[in-house]
Amino acid sequence: MNNQFENLGFSPADILLPKDADMTKWAVVACDQFTSEPEYWEEVEKIVGDAPSARRLILPEAHLNDADVEDQIKAINKTMEEYLKEDIFTVYPDALIYIERSQSDGSIRHGLIGKVDLDCYDFTPGSGALIRATEGTVLDRIPPRVRVRKDAPIELPHIMVLIDNPEKTVIEPLTADTASMQPVYDFDLMMNGGHIKGWLLNNDQKAAVAAALKALAAPEVQEAKYGLKDAAPLLYAMGDGNHSLATAKRCFEDLKEKLGDKAYESPARYALVELVNNHDDALVFEPIHRILFRVNPKEILDAFKAAYPGAYEGVGEGHVIRYCYGNTEGAITVPNPTVQLEVGTLQNFLDAFRKHRDFGLDYIHGDETVRRLAAEDHALGFLLPPMGKEQLFKTVMADGVLPRKTFSMGHAQDKRYYIEARKIK
Repeated sequence: MNNQFENLGFSPADILLPKDADMTKWAVVACDQFTSEPEYWEEVEKIVGDAPSARRLILPEAHLNDADVEDQIKAINKTMEEYLKEDIFTVYPDALIYIERSQSDGSIRHGLIGKVDLDCYDFTPGSGALIRATEGTVLDRIPPRVRVRKDAPIELPHIMVLIDNPEKTVIEPLTADTASMQPVYDFDLMMNGGHIKGWLLNNDQKAAVAAALKALAAPEVQEAKYGLKDAAPLLYAMGDGNHSLATAKRCFEDLKEKLGDKAYESPARYALVELVNNHDDALVFEPIHRILFRVNPKEILDAFKAAYPGAYEGVGEGHVIRYCYGNTEGAITVPNPTVQLEVGTLQNFLDAFRKHRDFGLDYIHGDETVRRLAAEDHALGFLLPPMGKEQLFKTVMADGVLPRKTFSMGHAQDKRYYIEARKIK
């Protein structure tokens, strides 16, 4: 490991990129997107044809329940071996790649490709690890992914890890310095994925990134930022791909059981990720609202107020929970909330109430969609405020993890595409 990055949990990696591939055909979107739209992946197959492609190296989750899924996994591992033998890749040793991703709305997201140390990551709620999950990890979603990764000789990441850097000292200085970097790709992404450019950092730039990350992790900086004395530092929080990183962690833990301390020498100790500043202007946190079906709205609202003594109709100091049903809209204020976010106050009530009352619950994007659905009989909508970017890290530190379905981060076509790879065996 580059010693400048020691104890930082993130560092340069030996990154593989295809030598002569048509990059538009090579790069495909994250496997957990378009899971209910098989036609999307059918179109990807048509575009790729017989060309070398990351599509041959990943299993779209739309196919996780296929009858021949085990054969598909074996074919993926075989193709990985073939690509390595056929010398399809160029190896960029000890590399960090700065990227600029043009999104569907025209904005540009800035990122940094490197590897994270899985020994510094823990998805357990309340963990004091340097790298933490932001939402609860669904353990049942890990084993199918383990089947894909456990025998794979290489990995391709769709994982996005966030840093809380409003001063923009880590990634953003690279934007003005691309002229001194070596370009490694510049191409359009298929299926309306926008455009992406990538450059290799030079040694001075890598040193500057390490110094900036070290400054972010300083205890006095963390305490001043979050107001939580003696709290374990949180340098990285999961943005996208938590279950993929949890899978990599599980595989590394299995390797430790098998090899003991020798596992720490394995490349499987690390996982390739894109590092993104939580305060990047292109990163938009959209609220995810709740809609309830098969309910008496007034009964639910009365039960909500009863669950929080002191709660009252109207907008006041505390957590304001807005609701709508039929032609009615209103708000309930919960004073002195015990959790950081309004969504936590609401979701804790819904989870408790569902234990003794059956009703439909869905998670909805868009205010007008909620209002339209809540206008139906026996329906009730809750409209939640967007989470401020400054709230994310403090909430994870104070509450352990965010309530599930707290926010959405970009549209499906704006998720990471598989481009870079790394050997894990």
